[in-house]
Amino acid sequence: MEVELVDVTLTHPNGQRAVDRLSLAIRGGERVAIIGPSGAGKTSILRLIGTAIRPTAGTLRLGDADPWRLPRAALRRLRSRIGTIHQAPPLPPRQRLVTTVLAGRLGQWPLWRALASLVYPADIAGAEAALARMDLADRLFDRCDRLSGGQLQRVGVARTLYQAPDLLLADEPVSALDPQLAAHVVGELNRDAQARGATLIASLHAVDLALGGFPRVIGIRAGGVAFDRPPAGITDAMLTELYASESPRPPTQDDQPLELPEPRPRAARQPLCR
Repeated sequence: MEVELVDVTLTHPNGQRAVDRLSLAIRGGERVAIIGPSGAGKTSILRLIGTAIRPTAGTLRLGDADPWRLPRAALRRLRSRIGTIHQAPPLPPRQRLVTTVLAGRLGQWPLWRALASLVYPADIAGAEAALARMDLADRLFDRCDRLSGGQLQRVGVARTLYQAPDLLLADEPVSALDPQLAAHVVGELNRDAQARGATLIASLHAVDLALGGFPRVIGIRAGGVAFDRPPAGITDAMLTELYASESPRPPTQDDQPLELPEPRPRAARQPLCR
């Protein structure tokens, strides 16, 4: 899915301008990392692209359509082709992982199948395969409230991989993971997008992860584009200037706030229904 923003501005009700006349074009199948200091507008840009919020001014195009000019049913269909990975995924605490992952396709399934899957999961093998890519297959029937923050992040990634969207948006998807797991998850996202020809746009805190994992990196500052280049064309001076308001050096994976899994007693595998 192609993405184009032309002179897009987003101003919050309090008057704060989160995105300032941003113009950006991303071809279908591209894999792009967005970096920049906290408050630069990275999350707002992803929310605009994902049609979670409407721009104050300017034009957004997804594929060949302006989503905000589509009829309601067509907008729902378009949104079902977009998958979003949140930094803190909103997962129901008492829901089992198998059901959580299968929820990735609720927008694509007919109502009867979605309701039936709540009673008995419609595709256990598919959910297990998605969780296996995140090294969580053994937690298939565990509840979400038995997982650590980092494990929940990986469940959110697995759910979106199971959805298999045409446009994959990842907002700080590895902020709670150690460097090895973070690299693995970013690698899986890239491999999935490349294999399916999907478009991947990821906002990342760790500059080294963005430079090492994506063929195109966009630096965002004050709601606008500071640079847009392949990693080989990005200099240390450009990165230092980008993060000058936040720190004396660009952040790396070692700087990420790490949430380690807490030791928990493993619950016995329980039946799906009672």
